Amino acid sequence: MPIFIISLRFNEEGLPFMSNSLSVLVLTLFALIAFAANSILCRLALGAEQVDPASFTALRLLAGAIALYACVTLQARQWPKLVFRPAMAGLLFGYAACFSFAYVSMSTGAGALLLFGVVQLTMLLASWLKGEGLTGRLLMGTGFAFCGLVYLLLPSAEAPSLTSSILMVVSGVCWGLYSLLGVAVSRPLLITLSNFCFSLPLAGLLLIGFYVISGHWQLNIWGAIYAIASGAIASGLGYAVWYKALSYLKGKKAASVQLSVPIIAGVGGWLFIAEPLSVRFIIASVAVLGGVYIAISAKNAN
Repeated sequence: MPIFIISLRFNEEGLPFMSNSLSVLVLTLFALIAFAANSILCRLALGAEQVDPASFTALRLLAGAIALYACVTLQARQWPKLVFRPAMAGLLFGYAACFSFAYVSMSTGAGALLLFGVVQLTMLLASWLKGEGLTGRLLMGTGFAFCGLVYLLLPSAEAPSLTSSILMVVSGVCWGLYSLLGVAVSRPLLITLSNFCFSLPLAGLLLIGFYVISGHWQLNIWGAIYAIASGAIASGLGYAVWYKALSYLKGKKAASVQLSVPIIAGVGGWLFIAEPLSVRFIIASVAVLGGVYIAISAKNAN
């Protein structure tokens, strides 16, 4: 935590007690582990039925908003003025809600891989629709990634359920579109805070709707801890640190290092939840992540 507070304020010369390259490495590793931790924490909470997915979503968004509010206030040294961007707030909520409901019956690694693959494919498709040229290498990489996702979802005892898969695909599309809308913003941390805050009414409606349909909410102390940690640390602080790291990472390098997130999540699921690292998951990971890397490399080479 102290490293994070200092990192928000450091200049081009790096953290006071670190070289610039080491400080960037620390920030990047923290952010990547935080992104993977979202999947681990969500699965820990929902897999053991310690919280319902609607309550997890609401607590995660609320905790994220509080953490981001503290980060922005520390940076600006004044109360932040929120910026209302309804499309981004709606996409953030859609991502978080579908993410939670998908992890009710999906393994940590499979969920992270499916989410990551769909996010990248969504962004590549959007680039093509905007008129960016398609090269053979880009098509090959995208094809590999798509085939990896299809292989992951082929019916078998190891495959995630159809409902969970659809929900995670929707979550990935939402996050991909959210990322595209956020590319051009000048103050990403403030915009992220605003989006978290304006997504809270939607989370409240989700809670009400879930209670009307199911007749109950489910939440114990560990479920609350996992949801708050996911929102405040893995989401709020994770995004804040990632935006700081992005100021030093070039586009291709930033995209490439994110390839590690599904692997970290899969290993985390194996270590903390005793989920097996199946041959199917390993083969699908190689196809998806390898394909995405080829596509990203081709896109950045144009």
